[in-house]
Amino acid sequence: MGSLSSIRFLAYATLAFGLAQLWTKWRRVARSVGNLPGLVTIFAPTTLASNLLPRIPLITKGRSREIETGYADFAVAGCDAFAHRSTWPRPDVMLYVADPGAIKEITTYRSRFPKPVEQYGVLAFYGNNIVASEGEEWKRYRKISAPAFSEVSLAICRVRSVAHIHPAKSNNKLVWDESVRILLDMIENVWNRASSVSIDHVLEVTLPITLFIIAAAGFGRRMSFTEELTVPPGFTMTFKDALRVVSEGVLIKLAVPKRALGLTKRFREVDIAFEQLQKHMLHMIRSRKQSPGEDGGHDLFSSLLGAAFNDADDEPTLADDELMGNIFVFLLAGHETTAHSLAFCFALLALYPEKQDRLFEHIKSVMSDLDHFPQYQDMARFTYSMAVFNETLRIRPPVTVIPKYSEEDTTLNVKDAEGRTRTIPVPKGTAINIHTPGLHNNPHYWESPSEFIPERFLGNYPKDAFLPFRPRACIGRRFAETEAVAILTILMSQYRVHVKEDPKYAAETHAETHARLLRSVNGLTTTPIDIPLTFERRM
Repeated sequence: MGSLSSIRFLAYATLAFGLAQLWTKWRRVARSVGNLPGLVTIFAPTTLASNLLPRIPLITKGRSREIETGYADFAVAGCDAFAHRSTWPRPDVMLYVADPGAIKEITTYRSRFPKPVEQYGVLAFYGNNIVASEGEEWKRYRKISAPAFSEVSLAICRVRSVAHIHPAKSNNKLVWDESVRILLDMIENVWNRASSVSIDHVLEVTLPITLFIIAAAGFGRRMSFTEELTVPPGFTMTFKDALRVVSEGVLIKLAVPKRALGLTKRFREVDIAFEQLQKHMLHMIRSRKQSPGEDGGHDLFSSLLGAAFNDADDEPTLADDELMGNIFVFLLAGHETTAHSLAFCFALLALYPEKQDRLFEHIKSVMSDLDHFPQYQDMARFTYSMAVFNETLRIRPPVTVIPKYSEEDTTLNVKDAEGRTRTIPVPKGTAINIHTPGLHNNPHYWESPSEFIPERFLGNYPKDAFLPFRPRACIGRRFAETEAVAILTILMSQYRVHVKEDPKYAAETHAETHARLLRSVNGLTTTPIDIPLTFERRM
């Protein structure tokens, strides 16, 4: 009996000692960031449990907390930064920042605040790339990729083993022209110019449109809604099908271990599609290597391929896996990000018919004939289309958190609720998250931030408080803007959009409909859950 009591005493003593140590570490972590207020959970935000489980007070943060709460956590903390303290897998703290000045410092001084590249490794399916890299390697990828996104992109041709650089057709013009072609194809051959088209989820429209655009502008492969393709010899999937399945199955590839990809039909299809897309890209590389003067164009793949095989000593080069890796991340950005943002765009226009009316009146003032689609040179005149897109990005930013960390002991200055400066100590190694929804809903910089007001982007607006695309002047920003403005302008010139009628929601208030249509979940980007809309043809 005495020995049992001794064992029990020992167990209690060990537990008490462990808890005391945990408390000591916890207090040390809190003091390290100046006892900044914020969230407390058992599981750290980066753990699997925190990303799979819903928001549970004191247990998990929840996968979509940032987009659901906006600026609310900062308001509770009383300043434009808050701390998230957690105990598992170890006592730690993570800073969230929504102060434009602090964010500008974080994104400007890359050597002091680098990105944690290990968190991006999952995007290197085919090879290293501009997203999964940092420092000199990132600079090299950007130098190679930037010309393809410029207004006058540089195509590098190899003629008789000598590299010649000549101005090529703008890749952005190609994006615009393909948008026009694909939308006309959809209106004529899918919607059959019907007076009314109801869609259960608007992603059924935006995803294939943006996929076809990135196929043409990214790979030089034109696609349509009606084409019937045969599988080429040596392949089990067409390029079109492989591209579609890969774009839809990225999260499966990310989350499911390789050995488990054979468990279901869907998993196997995704696994095969990734292998087939790689095979198609390698075939394209070999074909253009063997015939450098042929099969080239103004697409991103051709531009990167030219850089990859440029033999000038003072120019960077890309290996095959790096070429495929960079094309893959541009595929994700050009397809999923724009498709999701446009889905939210149409939802907001349906929710705010007066803004939709103003957009249509603006389009009419620019287009002399609504029966003829606009040209790329007209894009700059569609200022309200761009304003609608920007306001959508403010309300539903594609990326809700941009991770960084401190490479040295430093400090950050943020504003408190009264506008005073608060200095936060930031020890070396501290994880820092740029909180995009908090920044975009910061009431110190945005008037009525919860309202859909495209007009705020027609004049001067707080540019440092607007970060829809990642920092460093996102290389594909103009590409995405061109794609979005073309699709938005053309569809809204031909159709009016409203929320699809459903008896189940007949008694719903505007606020409830607003909340339902803008529900989202964090995937690779902010993903709409369900947006049922009806497009009615303008007479």
